[in-house]
Amino acid sequence: MIHFRLVIAISTLFTSQVILAQDSTSKSLQEVIVTGQFKPQSLKNSVYQVNVINEERIKLSGATNIQQVLNNQLGFRFSNDPTLGTTDVSLNRISGRNVKILLDGVPLADRFDERVSLSQIDINTIERIEIVNGPMSVSFGTDAMGGVLNIITKKPSANSLSISARVQEETAGKEYHVLNYRGNHTQNVNISSKINNFYFSAGGTHNDFNGFNGLSGDQYGRDKSWLPKEQFLGNAKFGYKNSKLDIYYRVDAMAEKIIDRNKINYETARALDQHFITDRILQQIQSNYSFNNKLSLNTLLAYTNLKRSTKTYYHDFVKNTDSIGTGDGQQDVSKLSSFSFKNSFQYTISPTLSLQPGIDINHEKVSGDRVLGTPIINDYAFFLSAEYKPTNKINIRPGFRLISNSKFKAPPIVPSINTKFVLNKNIDLRLSYGFGFRAPVLRELFFRFVDVNHNIVGNPNLTAETSNSLNGSLSWTAPNLKGIKFTSTLNGFYNAIKGQIELIQSAGVVPTQYSYFNISKSKTKGFSLDNKIKVKQLNASIGFTYFGLQREFIGNDSKIIVSNFFWTPEINSNITYKLKKLNTSFGLFYKFIGVAPSLNIDPTGREQGLFSTKTDAYHLADFTITTNANKNVTVNAGIKNLFDVTSVNSNTVISSNLSHNNSNGLLVNYGRSYFLGLVFQFNKK
Repeated sequence: MIHFRLVIAISTLFTSQVILAQDSTSKSLQEVIVTGQFKPQSLKNSVYQVNVINEERIKLSGATNIQQVLNNQLGFRFSNDPTLGTTDVSLNRISGRNVKILLDGVPLADRFDERVSLSQIDINTIERIEIVNGPMSVSFGTDAMGGVLNIITKKPSANSLSISARVQEETAGKEYHVLNYRGNHTQNVNISSKINNFYFSAGGTHNDFNGFNGLSGDQYGRDKSWLPKEQFLGNAKFGYKNSKLDIYYRVDAMAEKIIDRNKINYETARALDQHFITDRILQQIQSNYSFNNKLSLNTLLAYTNLKRSTKTYYHDFVKNTDSIGTGDGQQDVSKLSSFSFKNSFQYTISPTLSLQPGIDINHEKVSGDRVLGTPIINDYAFFLSAEYKPTNKINIRPGFRLISNSKFKAPPIVPSINTKFVLNKNIDLRLSYGFGFRAPVLRELFFRFVDVNHNIVGNPNLTAETSNSLNGSLSWTAPNLKGIKFTSTLNGFYNAIKGQIELIQSAGVVPTQYSYFNISKSKTKGFSLDNKIKVKQLNASIGFTYFGLQREFIGNDSKIIVSNFFWTPEINSNITYKLKKLNTSFGLFYKFIGVAPSLNIDPTGREQGLFSTKTDAYHLADFTITTNANKNVTVNAGIKNLFDVTSVNSNTVISSNLSHNNSNGLLVNYGRSYFLGLVFQFNKK
C-alpha cells in the first residue's frame, strides 16, 4: 500500500508537469539572509548552502507551531513521547541534540536534551526560518554539529501602525468542539509600529489542544495518545535604529501545561493525574553599530529562566476529591537559567579580505530534585573567521574556535573552511569541511533518578562528542526562459561522529544501575537533489534525498561492533498556485518518509546489548486554500494529514528514560484534520 501511494503521488506530480525539486521557499536567490554571515547578504552570494522558509510559506500552511512547517522539509523527522507529551527532532539522521536552535541568533535553552523548545515559539511572530546543514561550531559553538536552525522574528520596516488578529479552529482527527474542549484552538493578536527611528511590537497567543484519544484513549478522555496541552505565549520588542546604530530589547514569555490523565483503576475507583508545567522567560538585547563602512560591532546579551514542574494527584471518583501523590518524582521542580554574551567585529580590510573576530560566553545553572547538587557550567570561547575573495568568482572562508569549559573536556580547537566558486553566471559550487562538537548536557552529567523503576545516575567524566564533516553543493540556475524560472541544486554530505553518549548499564554495579558513557561512533552520508520552478502564478518544487547511517559500538567484551550503512529515502513537494482574479492561493504540501532501519543499544540489557530497529515508511500531505475576503480580512482553510496517518510501526527507543521506551509504534499525527482560520490585518502609514 505504501509503494502504491508513492507511485500515485509521484505520477500526479509529473502529470502536473512539475520538475524535480526540493522545497525552496525563498522568493528568489536575492533574498537576504543573516545566519552565519558577516553581514546580511543575498542567498546566492552566501558561502553556505542555506534553505529559507519565508513568511508567505508559513501563512499558507495554516501551521500553529514550527513542527508543522518543518515536517515537510527534507531531512527533518520528529519523534513524539506519549508519556511526557513532548516532541524531539532529528536532521539527516543526526539527533536533535546536535542541531542548534536559535531565536534571532540567541540559543534556546531546553531543560534536558530534547528540542522541545521548537514547539514553544509563537509562530505568529516569525518572519522566516533559515536552515544551514552541516557543522557551524566555529560561529555557534556546542550543539551546532548537525546544523543550525535560526528563527527570525518580524520587525517593523517603515513608518506605520500595524494591528493583526488571528483565530483558527482545527479538528483533532474527527474530534472537535467549537472554540474550546475537543480539537485545536488558536487565538493571536499583535501590534507593531515604527515612528521615525523608534519601533516596537507586542503580541500574545493562546493555543489550546485537548489531546487526541487515538487507539489508547478511553470513553472518559483518559490515557490519550496525544496529551492535552495549553500554551500562553507573549512577546514584546522595543528598538531604535539610525544610520549607524540598530539596538533593541526583546522579551518572550511562555506558560505551558500538559496533562496526563491515566486510566481508571476500577478496583480502587482512583486514577493518577500528572501535570507537567513549564514556564520560560527569554530576554535579549542586541545591537549593531557601524563605526564606518569598514568596521562594525555586533553585540548579543541574553538571559533565559526556565522552570519545569511535575505535579501528581490521585483522583477519587467516588468522593470526587484529589490527593497529592507522595511517591518518588511525583512532585518535582527543576530550574534552569542560562546567560549568553556574544561580541563580534566585522572588519573589511580590503575588497578581497574581511575578518570576524569575536568572543562567546555562556553560563548555565540547573537545580532540582533529580539533579546532583546545583551544578554550574561556564563556557568561554574565542572565534575568528575570515573571508578571502581573490576574484569575484572565488570566496574562501576559513575559521577556528578556541574553547574553555568548566565541567567537561572540550576540543582544544575547532576549525572549519567553507568555499564558494562561481563556475559561470549560472553555476555555483560550494565545498566545505567542518569540525563539530556537542557538549554533554546537564542531564547527562549530573542527573540522578532512583525509584522502584529507575536507577539512573549522571556521569561527570563525559567528554564532548566530536565530528568531522564534508559538504558540497552544485547549484544551477537556468537562463531566462520567457517568464520561467528554474533552479536545481545537488547536495552531498559525509559526517563521522565520535564519542557519542549513550545510556547503558554500569558494569559491576549492584543493584543494576544505568549511566551515560562515551561509547559509540557513527557515520552519516547521503545526497539530495533540490529543484524548483516558477511559471507565472505557479510555484512548484519536488526534492529527493537518500541518506545512510552506520553505527559502531564497543561491546561488553571490548570488541568493536560495526553495523552496515542503513539507508532511507525521502521525497517532498510543494505546489502553490495563485488565482489572481479571485485573489486566492492554493497549496499542496507533500512528503514521503522512507523506512528508517538502524542498530541501537538496548539500555535494559534484554537484547544482549544491541538490537536492530526499524521505523516503517509513511506519507504526509496537506492541502490549503487562502483567500482575501477584502483588504483587511484573510480566510485560510484546508485539510492536514490527508493520508490520515496516526502512527507507524517502530521498535526504536525514543527516550533515554527507561520508562518511556516505545516498542509499539511511533506517533506521527492525530489523524486527518480540518481547519478554518480568519486573519484581520490593519495597516496605517
